[in-house]
Amino acid sequence: MTMTMEYHNPVLLQESVDGLDIKPNGVYVDVTFGGGGHSKEILRRLGPEGKLFAFDQDEDALANALADERFVLINENFRHLKRFLRFNGIKSVDGILGDLGVSSHQFDVPERGFSTRFDAELDMRMSQKNNLNAYKVVNEYDDENLRRVFLDYGELKSAPALARTIIASRELCPIKTTDELKEVLAKYLPEKVRNKILAQIYQAIRIEVNQEMDVLKEFLEQSLEILNPEGRLSVISYHSLEDRLVKRFMKNGLFEGEPERDFFGNFSVPFKTIGKLIIPSPEEIKTNNRARSAKLRIAKKI
Repeated sequence: MTMTMEYHNPVLLQESVDGLDIKPNGVYVDVTFGGGGHSKEILRRLGPEGKLFAFDQDEDALANALADERFVLINENFRHLKRFLRFNGIKSVDGILGDLGVSSHQFDVPERGFSTRFDAELDMRMSQKNNLNAYKVVNEYDDENLRRVFLDYGELKSAPALARTIIASRELCPIKTTDELKEVLAKYLPEKVRNKILAQIYQAIRIEVNQEMDVLKEFLEQSLEILNPEGRLSVISYHSLEDRLVKRFMKNGLFEGEPERDFFGNFSVPFKTIGKLIIPSPEEIKTNNRARSAKLRIAKKI
């Protein structure tokens, strides 16, 4: 089995690339390269003069680089979008695609520690260059910060109890693996909702480790800066925290508060949303489990 196949099917492939409204000679960015599925589809629609830049901070994704002279793969976090495009001589682009969250490949490699299915060391880093990992969050964060992580990123009502239990347990012995963490928190994992709560706990720690909310905000702000007028932004998100940020930014160019009004009392907004929220078909969900919570939003820069 090749590395690319292990990354599985790209989610909402046609819909997300359709959303870019590709011009054959345009410049496009795929900020979450992964197995290269979305990038291949973009290249298929580009002419010989077109150009595609892709970002992926995960070293594993480099094995999937595409042999195409119109294509450049940048092994960096997409929070550095503007800087690395400039480094490549690009100041503005015609479209940007982002497929957020964790790739199927990262979930399926046990030692990365992303999946609730396997026992592994507490890691959860999307890039091995990252200094912060899940072990440090679980074993070094104080009560206040652990509570913040579980409440803000896992939306868990039991956040204070989870934090207290982790701190009491690690005073006796460090919590080193995902199975040890499950054991420590066993009383908060009733059988009926065990998988759901575990997924929320893992999501919370993973978002903290990879600073996913900060990264998303920086990416969206830079997208607005580098998109040409009429340029398109096509973003797939997988949980409500991401989707709320994307929806709000596409609606009014802000993450909080209201946009300013112009002389005539009209709101001055940078984007026009294109169509409605798109979700995968039942057929796609059946063949690609990762698609089940995906939401696609598309906007055009005014």
